[in-house]
Order: sequence, then C-alpha cells, then structure tokens
Amino acid sequence: VQLQASGGGLVQAGGSLRLSCAASGRTFSSYTMAWFRQAPGKEREFVAGISWNGLTKYTDSVKGRFSISRDNAKNTMYLQMNSLKSEDSAVYCCAATRYMGYSREFEYWGQGTLVTVSS
Repeated sequence: VQLQASGGGLVQAGGSLRLSCAASGRTFSSYTMAWFRQAPGKEREFVAGISWNGLTKYTDSVKGRFSISRDNAKNTMYLQMNSLKSEDSAVYCCAATRYMGYSREFEYWGQGTLVTVSS
C-alpha cells in the first residue's frame, strides 16, 4: 500500500482545513487507517483513526473539532479539521495497517503534510 497525504497549509486560528490521504492497492477497504502528527521537538502522536467498517477513534485534544472519514470507492481517507488552534500545528501523516485496532505499529506510512495555524 502506498499513501499520499495532501491538504496541509497555513490557516488562522479558528479556521478549517481538510486533509486527504490517497491510497493505492486493492485492499484499502480492509485496512485500519489513521492520522498521526508530529510537532517540532515533540514525539509523534495519534490523532484519529478509522476502521474498515467506519468505527472512529480520536485523541482527546481533537474530539469535537476533527472528523475522520473514508471513501473506500475512491481509496481515500480524510481528516476534516475545524476550530484549529496553534497547538494543532504539526506535520500530519497518514498510516495504514492490516490489523484491527491501534496498538500495533502501522506498517504503511505516507509522507507528511504540514499544517501551520497562526494565532
């Protein structure tokens, strides 16, 4: 599986962005997908994930502001980010795994897309 993230950019605090992650491969619909982010000087952190059947999971700091979704017909995953804060600034990466859940290391990673939120 190859993943290509896009949609990052510069936005003012309170604004919105939508990230996309396009995947290659015929088995996209069976994969658990997720977004991770890494800010300068910080460890990578899980942001949101979605199972093959649409069950979602979010880190507490983005609940109610971010929404993850997937379109299996288009082999694409999305992250709608609303009410953005300066602390959301980071490089966002998409990832995929053949396994259910989020406890294992993800096998497939896309390149990052930079999100910068100005205050």
